[in-house]
Amino acid sequence: MPRLSAKQRHVVAFTINGQPARMDVETRTLATDALRHTLGLTGTHVGCEHGVCGACTIWIDDVPARACLTLAVQLEGRTVRTVEGLAPRADELSVLQAAFRRHHALQCGFCTAGILMSAAALLRERPNPTEAEVREVVGGHLCRCTGYTPIIAAILDAASILQESTANV
Repeated sequence: MPRLSAKQRHVVAFTINGQPARMDVETRTLATDALRHTLGLTGTHVGCEHGVCGACTIWIDDVPARACLTLAVQLEGRTVRTVEGLAPRADELSVLQAAFRRHHALQCGFCTAGILMSAAALLRERPNPTEAEVREVVGGHLCRCTGYTPIIAAILDAASILQESTANV
């Protein structure tokens, strides 16, 4: 594989929220910056820039990943999903998003997108998670506003609703 220079530009082609995308980025551009500034998908937040806070969580090939630790060039040929891709339609919230709304599980909202992405991955893998499993997933995110209790309640509520319906997370 040829060595890449930080200043070189690359066209990266991938799928984002079910749609094809192409962007021209420098080798050193982070996925967070490319998503927010190049594609205008501002739901992915930049918090700590060290992969600790979880605000930048996205899915890459259906696996949660920290976008602040991912280079945009690493998205080449991949399937990416951001919080903007959770809702079934622009005018409708997903079951999980609606549960967050009902339980007031978002205060300032800064951490919410990342938590939603991790929670959706949990519910996809474990449709009936225990409270301990939810706490473990949420424990990978920093929230300074809610105290986590409404977030955990919302995720468990969404799990309950999803078990009784055919809706997607």
